Amino acid sequence: MGLLMRLRESAPVRFAAGVLGADKYRGYLEYHRRAGLADPPMTEREYWRRLAEHQEAHPGARCC
Repeated sequence: MGLLMRLRESAPVRFAAGVLGADKYRGYLEYHRRAGLADPPMTEREYWRRLAEHQEAHPGARCC
């Protein structure tokens, strides 16, 4: 395993990604795989666009 891969999988990096929400798309892909949905998963760009639209439409869904 390369240095970059080890760094990406390190506990502090995973923690920071979780706090910042950077791992949300990965979680979405995992959910999509487990649920066995017929449609292909959204692209990362589409996922973030829809998440931003949802947050704008539902301001109580975020902390700030």
